[in-house]
Amino acid sequence: MKPLARWARTEWGLLYATVRGPLAKRRLRAVPMTAGAVCLTALLQFAQNQSWGYRFVQEAGAVRAADPLWAALLRTPLSLFVPALDLPVWGALAQILVVFGIAEVCLGWWRTLAVAYVATLAGTLYARLGIASGPHGPLGLPASDARVVDTGPSAAVVGLAVYLGWRYGAYVTAGGVAAAMAVEVALKDNLAGKEHLAAIAGVAALCAAVPVGTRLWHRRRQRRPASGPGPGPGPGPGPGPGPGSRTGSGRSGLPPIQS
Repeated sequence: MKPLARWARTEWGLLYATVRGPLAKRRLRAVPMTAGAVCLTALLQFAQNQSWGYRFVQEAGAVRAADPLWAALLRTPLSLFVPALDLPVWGALAQILVVFGIAEVCLGWWRTLAVAYVATLAGTLYARLGIASGPHGPLGLPASDARVVDTGPSAAVVGLAVYLGWRYGAYVTAGGVAAAMAVEVALKDNLAGKEHLAAIAGVAALCAAVPVGTRLWHRRRQRRPASGPGPGPGPGPGPGPGPGSRTGSGRSGLPPIQS
């Protein structure tokens, strides 16, 4: 058991240390956005199963490749919380509670929503590209998929899981999520599975862009001329962590974020 425990500490230790304190101290108050997302998803699930609410939910938050692009983009933010009608809602609620909750503690609520939106948008745009390519292309989809509703919360959950794995050094976990989605497509070749892979690709592109953007930002700050009367002393060490920030860094090379 010692090698397994050592591997678990290496894989999840930083993530566990980041999440444990705020959740133990504040419980659900540490994840208000996640609690709201769970309630919103449950409410939308209830509404779309009623005769009076089905049309409203479909028009406000259901995204299909057949929709005009502007309408799809307007509906995409709410589509993160519209669960699939043909799947049990408790699964979506559990995924949102766990993955969104961990992400909110580690990244903050707005970064969590940003990553979730990137993942969902990547799946939405892939569906359009795949249908335009036709069923015989390597990334193609049949025209019938244009009327299929997008994945809802699941693409956001998959994208957040991969992003957290990268950010906090849980690379095996992130790779396992990606591998599971690839197996899903191999066993059940449907739109949802391919959109999950597109979500992972979108988040992978985000992971690649974040270090580049961070380096450019620091380089720009270093080149900025100093203000004030006369020449001052040479540049000193960079500013330390601000109040409430968390020191240390993950194996991704970027400092973990805790809000």
